[in-house]
Amino acid sequence: VPAAPRLSAASMSVVEHVREMASAGLHSNVRLLSGLLLTMSGNNPELFSPSQKYQLLVYHADSLFHDKEYRNAVSKYTMALQQKKALSKTSKVRPSTGNAASTPQSQCLPSEIEVKYKMAECYTMLKQDKDAIAILDGIPSRQRTPKINMMLANLYKKAGQERSSVTSYKEVLRQCPLALDAILGLLSLSVKGAEVASMTINVIQSIPNLDWLSVWIKAYAFVHTGDNTRAINTICSLEKKSLLRDNVDLLGSLADLYFRAGDNKNSILKFEQAQMLDPYLIKGMDVYGYLLAREGRLEDVENLGCRLFNISDQHAEPWVVSGCHSFYSKRYSRALYLGAKAIQLNSNSVQALLLKGAALRNMGRVQEAIIHFREAIRLAPCRLDCYEGLIECYLASNSIREAMVMANNVYKTLGANAQTLTLLATVCLEDPVTQEKAKTLLDKALMQRPDYIKAVVKKAELLSREQKYEDGIALLRNALANQSDCVLHRILGDFLVAVNEYQEAMDQYSIALSLDPNDQKSLEGMQKMEKEESPTDATQEEDVDDMEGSGEEGDLEGSDSEAAQWADQEQWFGMQ
Repeated sequence: VPAAPRLSAASMSVVEHVREMASAGLHSNVRLLSGLLLTMSGNNPELFSPSQKYQLLVYHADSLFHDKEYRNAVSKYTMALQQKKALSKTSKVRPSTGNAASTPQSQCLPSEIEVKYKMAECYTMLKQDKDAIAILDGIPSRQRTPKINMMLANLYKKAGQERSSVTSYKEVLRQCPLALDAILGLLSLSVKGAEVASMTINVIQSIPNLDWLSVWIKAYAFVHTGDNTRAINTICSLEKKSLLRDNVDLLGSLADLYFRAGDNKNSILKFEQAQMLDPYLIKGMDVYGYLLAREGRLEDVENLGCRLFNISDQHAEPWVVSGCHSFYSKRYSRALYLGAKAIQLNSNSVQALLLKGAALRNMGRVQEAIIHFREAIRLAPCRLDCYEGLIECYLASNSIREAMVMANNVYKTLGANAQTLTLLATVCLEDPVTQEKAKTLLDKALMQRPDYIKAVVKKAELLSREQKYEDGIALLRNALANQSDCVLHRILGDFLVAVNEYQEAMDQYSIALSLDPNDQKSLEGMQKMEKEESPTDATQEEDVDDMEGSGEEGDLEGSDSEAAQWADQEQWFGMQ
């Protein structure tokens, strides 16, 4: 059977020309022509039929959407829907005239559901999530396509409507059982891994080489329940399989899990491995940049930031990385601006919220910082560094009771591991009544993980208060046997000064500065010794102060506050 002949350009109506250009992706051409035709229609309402006006409005709105003029696009989509409503009424009233020419035209009408979806996209770009939900909610459930359900699920989740979000994610999986992001959405909303796996079991069994999927679901179920150790082990077992070896997403997840577990060395290694495989990788690079900044590798952070900006400046990650560089260079005002910009681009960026919160805290704006850390906790309830940031704020404002309540809740919620034990001990150290409890907690933490740097730092702080310098030196030497860390070398230098081991103390300060040339306290320790001031008395008075704030702070904490002198200049940065 010969194919139906294509309409010649001469026999096509002007609206059909617009449609052809729209389907060909000639958006700027569509915008110009449809704009002129709509003006003609306004001046002569009889010029185009209602269905043609509807088409012109939709194609014009689509071209505006392509040009990122979302508010203008919404107004034209709204006019198109009103035109469609009028068209539906007239078609019900008027019987069909039998005109053959109207049949193909009616078949080519843009989908009303697609128009509503585009409107919802515009609203999300304009950060009007309530309007986006309202327009999609108006689509009957049976007419919702998988992408509509996916958008609704994400919007419901963001709005805290968890039950509706779960329903929509499940509907996506019913239609598309291999929608992995929908699976992650369900797991993040505490739906059991076994229940999620049951929704994909038929497709796993019917398609070859998909046996890994059930293990993948199991791994991310562990991720979302905060069981980092089992999540790491499960993803490692997947990554070792020949078919999934060197998968960038799995390596990125591993890097993030090592970071959450406090194993920064392995986290950096996995990020570097992922980066080598995909030089255009953006996801997770904010955490990678933060880890590099904490290690004092500011030149590497600067290079990473430049590289990410060259890839895309429309993602939060480059701004966060640049903000980390500013933060650890003690330029808190600039870090605050960059954090705010990152949040503007992605309000769900946990790392951006932590950066901005830490900058606000170090500028003395503690109450504003608390808002940001609480939002980070809402978005990532299994990430300990979010709680650490909030607890640091409570301690900075002498709210020890609130800090203790929060630390106890984290301990109960996330379980008794080295990190939660150390966090609780950190708060206990602030109250003279709970010093012994702090000691017990730190001993438990170090029994679980003898190389956990935050626990070592806090135990050293306790030994410094008790003037047990020899015990402190033994603790620090043991911790440094298998790792090298600026803070540990510096504290060891402080302890060696206290027992008059000046030459070795100088060596330790030198090592600390070689690891982080910006470490002010190591520099101060070295300068004191070089001036040959009576070091013993001075150091014993300084020891406790040196310990405080010297830990590896998971919430982007710097060593010193830039103070509130910047606060007046930065009033325009509120919560995004």
